[in-house]
Amino acid sequence: MRTTLLAAAALLSVGAAAQAQTTVIERDRPAVVVDRPATESKSVTVHDHGDGCVTKTVRKEDEMGDSKTVKKETCD
Repeated sequence: MRTTLLAAAALLSVGAAAQAQTTVIERDRPAVVVDRPATESKSVTVHDHGDGCVTKTVRKEDEMGDSKTVKKETCD
C-alpha cells in the first residue's frame, strides 16, 4: 500500500512538472500600415578624403518640399 502511494505521488509530480514547463503566449497585435510618399527624391554623395576617412551624405526630399540630410563619416 505504501509503495502504491509513493508511486502515485511520483507519477503525479512528474505530470505536474511536465505541465509546468509548457508555456503558450498569445498576442493580438493590430495591423501595421506604413504610408510611403508617392514621390521622393534622394541624393547620395560619397567623398573619400584619401587619409582613410570617407564621408557619406544622404539628402531626401518629399513631394511637400520637406527635406532631411544625414551625414556620416567613417575612418579606418
